[in-house]
Amino acid sequence: MAEHEDTKGESLIEEITEKFHGGDSSPSSESEDEKHSELKAKIYRLFGREKPVHQVFGGGKSADVLLWRNKKISAGALGVSTALWVLFELMEYHLLTLVCHGLILTLAILFLWSNGTTFIHKSPPRIPEVSIPEQPILQFVSVLRFEINRTLFVLREIALGRDLKKFLAVIASLWLLSIVGMWCNFLTLFYIVFVLLHIVPVLYEKHEDKVDPLAEKLMIEIKKQYAVFEEKVLSKIPRGPLKDKKH
Repeated sequence: MAEHEDTKGESLIEEITEKFHGGDSSPSSESEDEKHSELKAKIYRLFGREKPVHQVFGGGKSADVLLWRNKKISAGALGVSTALWVLFELMEYHLLTLVCHGLILTLAILFLWSNGTTFIHKSPPRIPEVSIPEQPILQFVSVLRFEINRTLFVLREIALGRDLKKFLAVIASLWLLSIVGMWCNFLTLFYIVFVLLHIVPVLYEKHEDKVDPLAEKLMIEIKKQYAVFEEKVLSKIPRGPLKDKKH
């Protein structure tokens, strides 16, 4: 009987210790997960982004195309743009000529098909009614208007001398753009940007853990050089009027 009571007491002690350790392990694991998530949040991301690359591009069908979620559509868009660039740039075909020739060919085929069905006793082709919806056009115009107004506001702020960093950034961007414009025309530039949008984001998404640390080092070095430049040059430039204080 004494031995039986001892074994009962030992098993009871073991159960209590197991419950104690089991109850202790869950908060520690939760705290480890929290620390891990905090460390992940502190990781530098390119351009200071906090969302995944897919969400940065809107998270819709356009993001799927740019990030090759649907390879057929992405490859088709890239192929069509390449064919158009070759047609207009290398073969020197004009847009108006292409549109007119395409319409002539399409209308001729449909006209002959519609009239030819009476001789071969077949039903004429079903040509659907095509109309442009109003809502997407209004949304596009609204977004375009907002972006134009925001750009004009930024340019006004720069012209008033209130933001030296933006002034230098805009001047450098326009200067680089003018150099690129000397090398290629607008169509080639548009095609290059279109191709890069289909290549760079998907490569960055695959290798972001390697790219972000390198970008962080680069940004630190740029900030150091800018601080030196600001101390030696920019601090000696007279500034424009300050913004009015709001009371």
